[in-house]
Amino acid sequence: MKRVSLTNGNGAWFDADKAELYKENTYHNGNNWISKATGDQFTHEFIFMTKSGKFILNCWSQWQGSVETYEEISKEEAAAWFAKQDFQDNEIPEVFRSEIAALEIE
Repeated sequence: MKRVSLTNGNGAWFDADKAELYKENTYHNGNNWISKATGDQFTHEFIFMTKSGKFILNCWSQWQGSVETYEEISKEEAAAWFAKQDFQDNEIPEVFRSEIAALEIE
């Protein structure tokens, strides 16, 4: 079990070993690999979907002194995150495929 505490200070945690991890997609802009989640080469985001169906956003940065965070987000926020990633349909959790299709991110 890999117990990860949420960074909101309320004592909540999740088991990262039992959660599904979805990593951001990136693209190369000719000079650097850019996160599709953040639009930046140095800051990154992953999402964990817990066994109980909660979504945890993991934010981290390559900048020295930055703090890695884990925070619970809503289903709608998670759907918007997935929509920005250009994942294939089979890579998106079934739980909100219809919401993502409705967003039509350009």
